[in-house]
Amino acid sequence: MQTANPVLARIDRDAAQASRSGAGFAYEEGRSAVASAQVGTAAPVPAPAPASDDAGIYSGVQIPAPAGQRVTYADVMVKCAIMFAIAVVMAFAGWMITEAMPGVGTLLVFGAMIATIGLGLVNAMKRKVSPPLTILYAAVSGIMLGAVSYWYNQIALASDYEGLVLQAVLATFTTFGVMLLLFGTGIVKVTSKFMKVMLVAMVSYLFIGIASFIAAMFGVGGGWGFYGVGTLGLLLCIFGVGLAAFTLMLDFEAIKQGVAMGLPERESWRMSFGLLVTLVWLYLEFLRLFAIIASGRD
Repeated sequence: MQTANPVLARIDRDAAQASRSGAGFAYEEGRSAVASAQVGTAAPVPAPAPASDDAGIYSGVQIPAPAGQRVTYADVMVKCAIMFAIAVVMAFAGWMITEAMPGVGTLLVFGAMIATIGLGLVNAMKRKVSPPLTILYAAVSGIMLGAVSYWYNQIALASDYEGLVLQAVLATFTTFGVMLLLFGTGIVKVTSKFMKVMLVAMVSYLFIGIASFIAAMFGVGGGWGFYGVGTLGLLLCIFGVGLAAFTLMLDFEAIKQGVAMGLPERESWRMSFGLLVTLVWLYLEFLRLFAIIASGRD
């Protein structure tokens, strides 16, 4: 199983490699014991795993961490709480700075956006997760969200539409809860076909987003690009919200596999980081949807 979230893709690669190679020391020990029982001989002692500069990983295969050092769902929940709390605090800071100094706020949005993308790529590509960098991502993305939220709120207020930010926040966490419920109860199952469809949809949406950004610079859709073009724009917004929502399913599956594989506890930082990336995307999609609805009101 794979995830379209690049942050958690390493977990899937490790799972696939582990299954092809025999899943490591524990698997080889069990297979040897079964073979010995069949021929009535003593089981040979498996050779120790090769040394590695990264505990738990050798030859590209993730080896389960020792008991007591493996990641658990509780670990992921704690790391998620830490990172979300940091993001919320920094979002308030970004909002207040933008409100007090609008000119600085504009620079803040673009600066924080570039930093968020940069840190997101660095964290996604790092072979060994770095907790300080994931925390820094939470702080920078929080500043960006605060500044962007203030900007969208002003657009809504200009059209006498109040409570846009609160609605986006509630919609984001409600969607998170619904998707978690659907995943946990098995109503929606993450299969290989599901993953392939999501991957195609995400790549397509990326190209649509780039084209829309270029179109917006030429005034298409009143500055909203394709998203501001009548019914088509609203459908694109809804599609973006749905795509981000179902990406959460892929992230839940990757976390489930990581826990089942017995990955080291530090991987909980990568897992919580992946969830934060998706939630940031989902929140921004809701903000844009509600802001376009507000700007289109009579």
